[in-house]
Amino acid sequence: MRPRGVAGAGLFALLAANAVAVAYFFSQAGFASNALIVLGRLCGLYGALFMAFQLLLVARLPWFDRRIGMDRLTAWHRVTGFGLLWTLVGHGVFITFGYAQSSSLDPVNQLIDLAETTEGVLRAIVAMALILVVGGASARWARRRLAYETWHFIHLYTYVAVVLAFTHQVAAGTTFTSSPTATAYWYGLWGCALGAVLVGRVVLPLQRNLRHRLRVSAVVPESENVVSVYVTGRDLERLPARAGQFFLWRFLTKDRWWQANPYSLSAAPDGTGLRLTVKASGAGSASLRHLEPGTRVFAEGPYGAFTTLHRTRPNALLIAGGVGVTPIRALLEDLHGHAVLIYRVSASQDAVLYDELRHLAAAKGALLHLISGPPNPDPLSPGELSALVPDLAERDVYVCGPPGMTNAVLRGLRTLGVPKPQIHFERFSLAR
Repeated sequence: MRPRGVAGAGLFALLAANAVAVAYFFSQAGFASNALIVLGRLCGLYGALFMAFQLLLVARLPWFDRRIGMDRLTAWHRVTGFGLLWTLVGHGVFITFGYAQSSSLDPVNQLIDLAETTEGVLRAIVAMALILVVGGASARWARRRLAYETWHFIHLYTYVAVVLAFTHQVAAGTTFTSSPTATAYWYGLWGCALGAVLVGRVVLPLQRNLRHRLRVSAVVPESENVVSVYVTGRDLERLPARAGQFFLWRFLTKDRWWQANPYSLSAAPDGTGLRLTVKASGAGSASLRHLEPGTRVFAEGPYGAFTTLHRTRPNALLIAGGVGVTPIRALLEDLHGHAVLIYRVSASQDAVLYDELRHLAAAKGALLHLISGPPNPDPLSPGELSALVPDLAERDVYVCGPPGMTNAVLRGLRTLGVPKPQIHFERFSLAR
């Protein structure tokens, strides 16, 4: 089984094993006489499990990230979020209506009574409200309208919700206290989930940045709206970065220190320096042109599974669109075997790093096709791709570019019968 399959199977086997454990401890705790209360407690337990699993998915642990990729982990995190939301809603609704059946109160007054008389319930209500806010901010329509920094700040409230939910479980959870084994299990589950976040999101980034002391060494304009930033530091040969990966870059100037943006490496790491090449698509990326050499850099990463780790064939096809050529250029440098590179741009003057690509392709014996012009007819249609690369189905295919182009190429590859394990892509926008 390939690395991605091993890691994915391991994650879901872990989730399934814990789902069985939760059911076992729930049954051992005994059942209430009211069916709605029983159902509500079960929903609450699985909501706690979903919450812990969500923390693991966004912990950015290197072993999982290199094999699965942040984009897929983020997508799974979003799907799991729906499970978390509905189980917690079910928990609150079923518990409230269940206790209301056993009293003379209506559901609203019953909820108020529980909040006033039962330890931990008010904390659970606040946790639920926070999760609803975070869930609303993660909806696609809201995500498109929020700045990354705003979205990220709202998501920090998830950790507050986690703490409140855990203290509610300790105070009011009958399953939590039903036996010493159950108590140890839940403490272990939450400890592992929070520990993974602490290690992946805090300890490792701090450790690596203290070790490597990254600084901007040069800023080189590549065109009117594209710039390359060269970064150097100490002991970079110990930085586990690979061609095709990206970092979350934070340039520590007075007006940028609070912004972290995902940019791919545009050259294979050589142990002496790193390079990112960025198109000015917003105020943040446009300001990179004005960085001064010597500026301190805080980088989180490396992240991503868009690397040669997942090769299945000796030869490769690389398809790049626009500034999506940056990780493709790094991959070309790192690849062994015969490679074909198709570089799609609107106009030839938009071909970033093209001179580098020509020299690199010549040195490696690779074929380079620069395709420019209007989108219709589609120069990357299945027919055009098979004409350019007749042995397409026998190659690993790496695709990086704008979402529309990437989606169209992926559909074309499926039409041409390229096996799924040979198709490699990463939607880098999800890292944001």
